[in-house]
Amino acid sequence: MFFRSAITWILFFLPFSLYAQNLKPNIVFIYVDDLGYGDLGCYGATKIKTPNLDRLATNGIRFTNGHSTSATCTPSRYALMTGEFPWRKKGTGILPGDAALIIPPGKTTLPSLFQKAGYKTGIVGKWHLGLGTSLEKNWNGELKPGPNEVGFDYSFIFPATADRVPTVFVENHHVVALDSSDPIQVNYQQKVGNDPTGKEHPELLKMKSSPDHGHNNTIVNGIGRIGFMSGGNKARWTDEEMPLTFLEKAKEFMDENQPFFLYYALTEPHVPRMPSTMFKGKSGLGYRGDAILQLDWTVGEIVKELEQLGISNNTIIIFTSDNGPVLDDGYEDEAVTKANGHKPAGLLRGGKYSAFEGGTRVPFIISWPGTIKPQVSDALVCQIDIIHSFSSFLKQPLSLQEAPDSYNLINTLLGKSPSGRDVLVLQGGALSIIRNDWKYIEPSNGTPYNNLTDIETGNHSLPQLYDLKNDIGEKNNLAEAYPQKVKELSALLQKIKANG
Repeated sequence: MFFRSAITWILFFLPFSLYAQNLKPNIVFIYVDDLGYGDLGCYGATKIKTPNLDRLATNGIRFTNGHSTSATCTPSRYALMTGEFPWRKKGTGILPGDAALIIPPGKTTLPSLFQKAGYKTGIVGKWHLGLGTSLEKNWNGELKPGPNEVGFDYSFIFPATADRVPTVFVENHHVVALDSSDPIQVNYQQKVGNDPTGKEHPELLKMKSSPDHGHNNTIVNGIGRIGFMSGGNKARWTDEEMPLTFLEKAKEFMDENQPFFLYYALTEPHVPRMPSTMFKGKSGLGYRGDAILQLDWTVGEIVKELEQLGISNNTIIIFTSDNGPVLDDGYEDEAVTKANGHKPAGLLRGGKYSAFEGGTRVPFIISWPGTIKPQVSDALVCQIDIIHSFSSFLKQPLSLQEAPDSYNLINTLLGKSPSGRDVLVLQGGALSIIRNDWKYIEPSNGTPYNNLTDIETGNHSLPQLYDLKNDIGEKNNLAEAYPQKVKELSALLQKIKANG
């Protein structure tokens, strides 16, 4: 009796931080869309305020050399989920809204790893990795396979991007609020139904768009989209309320499940930027800046929810972006005209779609109060390493065939080691490879500028070599001065491409 009372007394007075270490920590993985290296105050932005993310970085670890695998969304998301470089697999380019699922059911994924470890897993937000087994799918019936078949116990998503149809929520396998008398049709080749399009009725648009980007098809909520859609009028979301719906679903999932892995995939600041009314005009940088304010507020709301649930000290928050920034991506939203000196990529060259650092070097913040010591790390890390790192953390071993391009960097991600990757291959306008601060971009016949966004692609017919330690802006091509280094990195890139 005395022994039992003593144990109870010890547990009662044991510091919570020590007690929490014996519990499985919850994970909130916040994945944002098109946010640049220079878009946050903690990464040097001075024209916009991001207090919640700055606080997250101050209290955790802020990586200055963190990368997505790719300079566009679908391939980065594929790599995050599978631990496999997307350029190894055909069909991992930017997907249309009616694409089939590109992750084979049964393949080991980041969420399935957490499932095996006893976690409840959920995705809330943007998916963009396909649904079903073909382009032909019944939007009015069961939509599968999808997130639920590749590791998520719960999913509340929109299928592709906010600028692509169908503009509906899908909860688990079904469109939310679908009216059977108003069935949905989706087509990316030809018009369906009688909904007005941006091309035919530009007078109906509340946000003008450039036809070059394809944002002149079916109009939803006064905004032209890519692709054609009819029906589902009661199910269609409005841009202004969509992020708030995602936030409420994320809170519900955290409230109802522990331990949990939540993949919270925000759409900000991807186009079309149509933030909630309370943020419109607040940034002074146009709707893109307003969307970043909304994003920052959302992160603050997630932190508040964790605190109210009493689990903030036992929750790891990972925050990063799928690729670098773009200002003009097809809509006239004043992102360019009201830039006001703001540099979304900071000191980096390029941006979304680019092989230069601005394409893949992104904000990368990890917070675990009481466990991760506040610090700034210049270790080379990549989102593709999350799956292998957490397989170690969760004691869920991977075979050689699983997550083949992912490294175990768990000590680096938790701030226990200053060392990161030795080598990293990146996908932008061309493939590139980084080793010991030297970056080689292989020759490419592509255009030097993206014709739609005016972003440098990094494509060049000649080899490019940059010393990132002394030239983070990639201004000086040193290929001619260091031919042996070019030869060495070129050979290594070819070896990795061929053999893994």
